[in-house]
Amino acid sequence: MKQRLIALLLLAAAQLAGAQNLEKGKEINATCAGCHGEFGQGGKKGEYPRIGGQRAAHIADQLKAFRNRTRLNLPMFPYTQEREMSDQDAEDVSAYLAAIELPTRWPDFKPDDDALTRLTAMEKVMIIPRAPGDLENGKKIYNKECFACHGKDGMGRGKFPRLVGQYTSYLMKQMTSFVTGERSHDEVEMRGILNELKAQDLQDILAYLTLIQTVQP
Repeated sequence: MKQRLIALLLLAAAQLAGAQNLEKGKEINATCAGCHGEFGQGGKKGEYPRIGGQRAAHIADQLKAFRNRTRLNLPMFPYTQEREMSDQDAEDVSAYLAAIELPTRWPDFKPDDDALTRLTAMEKVMIIPRAPGDLENGKKIYNKECFACHGKDGMGRGKFPRLVGQYTSYLMKQMTSFVTGERSHDEVEMRGILNELKAQDLQDILAYLTLIQTVQP
């Protein structure tokens, strides 16, 4: 009986792992790449956020919010609602993007690598320049107000997004949107957290996030 139970659990886990079609996700991402880049690295210095390596649950949740217009974003409307993006499509492309590992170390180039090769490799590197600010204040606020949802390492949890490695200009724009009410915070009851902070506090949080970027091979 115990062996049968273990076998059933392993089968269920295998089915769950295969619930997302990564090939279909890659196909869908070909459209996303127009703005977010082939590897989900983002573009235009943060106008388009980095979504490669982002949490799958967060990406899927936001795609559905764009589609349902619970998060208003006109550029995303044609790609979600007009094209009638299904829940499965959202899950597939989210799983594909989450599986992308953007390096956090500068590549070693060969002497004969051409300019295009070098540029393409550097675009994949997920290192955000250090943002100015008071690191101690940023750390204090982050550990008090942010880590419960976004993790001590800034890698996110569940539907709460990864913050490290994201463009600081994009993060500042989103925090400002939360403060002004232009965008609802993911946790409605927590909306007041950012409203209680000064503009410099927000900048200090960004400075701290760029300090704790996780170094990966």
